[in-house]
Amino acid sequence: MILCDVHTHSNNSFDAENTVEEMCKSAINKGFYAIAITDHCEAPFIKFGYNKEFGDFNERIPLSFLQTKNAQIKYRQKLKVLCGIELGEPMHDPECTEKALSFGDFDFVLASLHNLKNMEDFYFIDFNNCNISEILKLYFNELAETATFSDFDSLAHLTYPLRYIFETTGEYPDLTPYQDVIDDIYRTLISNKKALEINTSGLFKPIGRTLPDEFQLKRYRELGGKLITVGSDAHTSTAVGNGIEEGIRLAHKCGFKSYTIFEKRRPITIPIEF
Repeated sequence: MILCDVHTHSNNSFDAENTVEEMCKSAINKGFYAIAITDHCEAPFIKFGYNKEFGDFNERIPLSFLQTKNAQIKYRQKLKVLCGIELGEPMHDPECTEKALSFGDFDFVLASLHNLKNMEDFYFIDFNNCNISEILKLYFNELAETATFSDFDSLAHLTYPLRYIFETTGEYPDLTPYQDVIDDIYRTLISNKKALEINTSGLFKPIGRTLPDEFQLKRYRELGGKLITVGSDAHTSTAVGNGIEEGIRLAHKCGFKSYTIFEKRRPITIPIEF
């Protein structure tokens, strides 16, 4: 099986630990074909510089890009290293989003939504004391808007809030009330030739499943979805590649014969072979 992990974070992300070089060495040691370094860039916060806990993206992302380009050269005989970015909340501030994308000539752009407009990250929400159904309604509606953004390659962790809802409440929400909107997200991705990510981080969290899960992946495939990426969302070198093989096997179970990586913003098909 050809293994690629296209969602990883170096210590240029505020919540990650290891250098780009350490992330690449881990991928090599684990026999991976490719890795993408996709450091966090929460677009609306670029304008705040050091006045937020994320640090100054105006420094962090260009440094991530430079270090990843250097790793491309250093490890080109052993590993395909891709320059990526996880572009958070791209619809919140178009000017900041344009700035984020100007930080480098990226191979791969992940779009994600970690918080609703004018709200904190889902990580910080106390789901025991809030209206979960209303938050999910707002989330999927905003994610549907995010899916219409033209300048990204794959939509990250579709069911991101569920990771924290489950950790807090011990319950996995029924997504039936939001399925029409979720289906609209899939149709938008398909129409615009964007990929859907299988994020394997949930396999190692209390939620115990990928983001999105098997049901949603099958639904995406039923609607005609063909492009998927697979990422561990690793924030340490030891977590590089975690769950990638399981994610690929799940993709195959859901009807996908290949998955995708992106180089110079162009899709490269990786066959799923056992």
